[in-house]
Amino acid sequence: MTRLLAPSFTGFQRAWVRPDVVAGLAVWAVLVPEALAYAAIAGVPPVVGLYAAVPALALYALAGTSRQLVVSPMSATAALSAGIVAGVAGSDGDPVTLTVALALATGVVAILAGLLRLGFLAAFISEPVLKGFIIGLALTIIIGQVPDLIGVEGGSGSFFEKTWALLGRLGDVDALTVTVGLASLAALVLVRRTMPFLPGSLVVVLAAIGATVLLGLTDSGLAVVGPIDSGLPQVGVPDVSATQFAELLGGAVGLMLIGFAEGLGAAKTYAAREGYDVDPNHELIGLGLSNLGSGFLSGMVVNGSLSKTAVNASAGARSQVSALTAAALTVLTLLFLTGIFEQLPLATLAAVVVAAVVELVDVRSLRRLWRVRTGRIARVYQVTARADFMAAGAALLGVLVFDTLPGLVIGVAVSLVLLLARTSRPRITVLAPVGDEPGRPWVDARRNPGYPTVPHVLAVRVEGPLMFANAEYVRSQVRDLATGTDGLRLVVLDCRATPSVDVTAAAMLAQLREDLRRDGADLALAEGIGQVRDVLARSGEEGEPPLFTTLDDAVRPDAGRG
Repeated sequence: MTRLLAPSFTGFQRAWVRPDVVAGLAVWAVLVPEALAYAAIAGVPPVVGLYAAVPALALYALAGTSRQLVVSPMSATAALSAGIVAGVAGSDGDPVTLTVALALATGVVAILAGLLRLGFLAAFISEPVLKGFIIGLALTIIIGQVPDLIGVEGGSGSFFEKTWALLGRLGDVDALTVTVGLASLAALVLVRRTMPFLPGSLVVVLAAIGATVLLGLTDSGLAVVGPIDSGLPQVGVPDVSATQFAELLGGAVGLMLIGFAEGLGAAKTYAAREGYDVDPNHELIGLGLSNLGSGFLSGMVVNGSLSKTAVNASAGARSQVSALTAAALTVLTLLFLTGIFEQLPLATLAAVVVAAVVELVDVRSLRRLWRVRTGRIARVYQVTARADFMAAGAALLGVLVFDTLPGLVIGVAVSLVLLLARTSRPRITVLAPVGDEPGRPWVDARRNPGYPTVPHVLAVRVEGPLMFANAEYVRSQVRDLATGTDGLRLVVLDCRATPSVDVTAAAMLAQLREDLRRDGADLALAEGIGQVRDVLARSGEEGEPPLFTTLDDAVRPDAGRG
């Protein structure tokens, strides 16, 4: 029977139905106002967010492997969608049609990645890069919502261009809009802090709608969402050219990576708590089907939501019945309740967006990345000691200055460059033995000055793989250390901290041994792991140094070294 169930329903029990339905109600209460808000971020009518939510919730429930993950429109991918669509639309393209087509393109890319088992791709977006990218997106989203929050016309361009345009229009602030917007924002914060068990967004949205209707605020000039199409969405393929769809595919790859990374992180977090596993490749297919369904039903790009997944799990969800419940309630909203949200003030909608994304401006995490640089690390790696902070900062500034997708690319590129820089300069440690007993440990001589080194022997440890990128650096550093050692007869490389060796490094070791022999010394290796032994055995280099089982064996005066 369990084989007939979707992966997310494995082990399903009837006792889970009641808590799942309750959790679905909680998710729906948060999802409706946020879906309307995220559609506004994407630059499309608010109802598009609801169109996207229904197929995303249902299809992920059938194809995903997480029991708690909620897939729906999200702020980061909505903002990225707006940037991609704006670049393709130009002056005559329809943003709504292109947004729908982008959801389809993202679905195609994600399904292909899943079928090709490319789930490991998420590893190329490191946590610091993703953190910097999301902070940049959050700041961009916030500055884009401030005009609606205070009743002025917004600017265009980068974060700094929008900020400059906003500062120039502060004299045009509308008092009524500011009052409604700031009151909504304050209410959201108050409900969240004092009554976290309530769906704050829905409570504030309904209160703002009620106040607008009862007080006739639209007659006083307060801007509202306006007409929202009721009924179910149109099913079909958007009318875009092959050229436009091809242009969207590049952005779809970035959207897929970001959405996949965020969704997989949320899915793994709650899978670990509940004691089951998620399959990254299956998650890609689930993400792809959700976006395909959204595109066919006139929706926008969707991905796994950490915030709504947290709501779902905290409400007691045990399976994707909660998502199916939320999807059914969203259908009822489209059929019967859209008229209620037509009187939603734009200032309140902006407040919902700002309250949702302001928590993503995680300055504390940036400070943590900055503090990772310690004195000893700084001395060894110098400029790359703060590689994680630099990668996060590059992604952050890239988003603020250039736009969303370029910011992500910049962050990943800087991260890889810094990784290569650090790999090309591994730390080389001089070792000293502790005591005279067999099997004695060998420790860092600089950190432990009380332990003397072995006379006429230089024992060193390369902390990292030996490869083409660092072979000459290691050779140069070892030769410099050897030159400063009186009466040197032997250099021993402790390979325990060297997980791998490539052919270039094997040739370098043979050359290093020849260099040392000219100066009256020799080279030996010790403690090599399997991959190191295999490569050295098969490289066929003449004059290759011998490999000993232990450092003690290598430094014995009677050890045969050929």
